[in-house]
Amino acid sequence: MELTFGQYELVYNAFSLGIAAFLAATLFFWLGLSQVSDKYKMAVVVTGLVTFIAGYHYLRMFDSWGDAYTAVDGVVTSTGVAFNVAYRYVDWFLTVPLLLIELILVMSLTRSETVRKAILLGGAAALMIALGYPGEVSGGIDSTRLLWGALSMIPFLYIVYTLFIGLSESIARQHENVRGLLNTARWILVLSWSFYPVVYFAPFVMSLDGGQAQTVIEVGYTVADLVAKVVFGVIIFMIAVRKSQNEKA
Repeated sequence: MELTFGQYELVYNAFSLGIAAFLAATLFFWLGLSQVSDKYKMAVVVTGLVTFIAGYHYLRMFDSWGDAYTAVDGVVTSTGVAFNVAYRYVDWFLTVPLLLIELILVMSLTRSETVRKAILLGGAAALMIALGYPGEVSGGIDSTRLLWGALSMIPFLYIVYTLFIGLSESIARQHENVRGLLNTARWILVLSWSFYPVVYFAPFVMSLDGGQAQTVIEVGYTVADLVAKVVFGVIIFMIAVRKSQNEKA
């Protein structure tokens, strides 16, 4: 695959930004545990775990990108070593279910409701990632990618339905000063996740291939990851802090 120097640098710097943002967010969440009550500590621990896992996998992708290409005097050359896209999907397979569990844990649902929703939503999220992977590694922008991408949209739509219909009553029961944050959290989650299929199908719809497709996919996924994990995580942390303050008051 041929890349221009600009495309190579854009992906390289996007991975670098991801590493810094995810690891900094992990420190922020875990060092802030003292600001939340015991009831919400697990939600914040999981939030930091998500960004830690993402930071690790972005470090591996950063190294894999450097192994796959060399840039000398503005000329990018393929080394013959394949860029490992599996790192991203392993990351998603672990972190995407945990993102939903973060939201569930911070809502203070009953134990049975927490377990049920965690299993259903977490399972749907894992299935969504598993179905998208064959299309990502199919080796081209073709009908195979389109088919598996369409299949992965089925559990995604179930998750969206559950977040906006299944959790509406539970959110309505929350304290008024966290209700808005919970609504913001689910909107951020749904909108950022909606960006993934946009990136997934973009090369197909726009007839991109080679370096253009690779750049759009890697940079697009990185932007979506930063919003879905760092920005969403900050909202979860704010909810945990505010709920802790409410209980003390």
